[in-house]
Amino acid sequence: MTLTTDYYKRAKFLVSALKLTDCPADSGLEVAFAGRSNVGKSSALNVLTNNKSMARTSKTPGRTQMINFFVLDEMRRIVDLPGYGYAKVPENMKQNWQRHLSAYLKYRVSLQGLIVLMDIRRPLTELDQHMLAWSKYGLQVHALLTKSDKLKHGAAKNIYLQTRSRLMNDYPGVSVSMFSAVTKIGVDDLVAVLNTWLGR
Repeated sequence: MTLTTDYYKRAKFLVSALKLTDCPADSGLEVAFAGRSNVGKSSALNVLTNNKSMARTSKTPGRTQMINFFVLDEMRRIVDLPGYGYAKVPENMKQNWQRHLSAYLKYRVSLQGLIVLMDIRRPLTELDQHMLAWSKYGLQVHALLTKSDKLKHGAAKNIYLQTRSRLMNDYPGVSVSMFSAVTKIGVDDLVAVLNTWLGR
């Protein structure tokens, strides 16, 4: 089955889960999106689904505090994971998020792949690498270098090439592309990855 760009516009909010046991039935196929707080994850999801209110955006990092599921059809979903990093929340809450996030990534059978979003101006932070490392446990991972419009094309391309080279060495199998929610750079590349993981 080939999924077109328009297919993702049908995304509808399904449910929010605080922990693995609150997630919907573990059947079908789903792809999860993860990234540091304020990296542009919600904006990327809104552009993908052509719905400005699909995923909440905020100038306050860490607003997404639960695992949010969006249904595409009866067999496919996209998942917005809690932002990690500089969220202005108590440390015990951050640890609680991390515990439930790890359980989701480790045990969720329907999870087909993980989109890791990284700010192109600050890629491959320590926290980013913790997420990329899931590729070493058999999970398909694709990295999006967000906010590419913030740099001139040449500078963005150089960072992309450097990041791709490092990923090839440290995280074999992880693919990468540039992305901008403003100029729509990389939307087609993202859709192609999702099609590969969900269009079966």
